[in-house]
This record gives sequence, structure tokens and C-alpha cells, in this order.
Amino acid sequence: MNILIVGCSRMGASLASAMSERGYDVSVMDRRSSSFERLDDKFTGLTFKGFPIDNDDLTAAGIESCDAVCAVTDDDNVNLMVAQIAKDVHHVGLILTQILDPEKATAYDQDGINPICSTSLTLDAFISALEGYKDEQMLNFGSHRVKFYSIPIPKEFIGMKAMEIQFETDEVLYAIVNEGGKFNLIEHYNVLLKEGDTLIFSKLVD
Repeated sequence: MNILIVGCSRMGASLASAMSERGYDVSVMDRRSSSFERLDDKFTGLTFKGFPIDNDDLTAAGIESCDAVCAVTDDDNVNLMVAQIAKDVHHVGLILTQILDPEKATAYDQDGINPICSTSLTLDAFISALEGYKDEQMLNFGSHRVKFYSIPIPKEFIGMKAMEIQFETDEVLYAIVNEGGKFNLIEHYNVLLKEGDTLIFSKLVD
């Protein structure tokens, strides 16, 4: 996967380093050369100095050949403009946009643009979104391990609300991937479960 990360903020630098270490082709763009100092020594990708919403600068950074664009500057409006350019001008397949304002994240949740509200999500959410969900994955949080696993929706769950499901101890419904492939985090348990959904659970292991 070829990934362009726009904004070498702390989030952008962490994401770029993490995806580079995983073996992806990563390019990072920022308006300040000094921002690239946040990248760690393991980063093997490319860096480009340019203005995030300038299409010529984005083109020079390789947006036309990207499989995914992550807009992670410290400005919500800039991130949304980058996402719009990536979608409408360059038709990038996967666009992730960091949004600090939850209301803006809801307003701009549209086909082709995936807003991620950084007030509630972490670096792991970006990595999971870029790599795609797996049947089972174990993550470490300090001294604890959390298992994430997915199952096709059981027939008996279709038409139910998430709050009506019986969970095991230390288990929660984390997200739903609908039939069209859209990844939806569970923000409330009034959400209705539908045929074709894939349910992603998280469970505290130890």
C-alpha cells in the first residue's frame, strides 16, 4: 500500500513511523521542514515540504499514485479540504481525516471520506483502518491484553439493537462493518443490527 500522510504533527509522525515499520510505502508532507524531525530513526519513507491544500504540492508529494491519504494536520478545516481534494480531484480509494471537533466529524461522514475524531480514537484506530480488520487481533495496553475479533452477524441478532445482545464478561461490541464495507465505531448501543453486518468485539484477556 502506498500511503500519503499530510501533516507531520505528533499524530502524523507516529502514524508515518508505524506504517513505515510495517513495510508500507509512506510519504509525509508538511509545510515546515522542521516538523520532519518528529519522525523516528526507523522511518524509511519520503518527506515533502509543501502547503497541504495546494494541489500542485500534493501532486508533487505523489497523491496521484496513492492508495490511501491520511490528513492529520492540527487544523480540522485543512484536513477536510485535503480530504476533499483527494476524493474529488484524485479519486483516492481510502481517505482518513483527523477531526478534533466531534460535530464536524459527524457532519462530514460521507462516502469516500472517513473522519476519525482524535478526541476519542488513538493511533491504533488509524492503523486498523489502513490495514483492515482481521478475524482476530491481540493488542497490548500497558500490562493488559485486549483481544479484538470479528464474526458475521448471527441470524438471531438481525433486527436487534446492540444493547439487547448478551455479552460475555469483560466483552463489548466495538464496531460494525456493514455489507458495503464501511467501518462504524459503536458510539451508542441503540444502533440497529442488520443482515450482512460483521460484528467486531473487544474482550479483556488479562
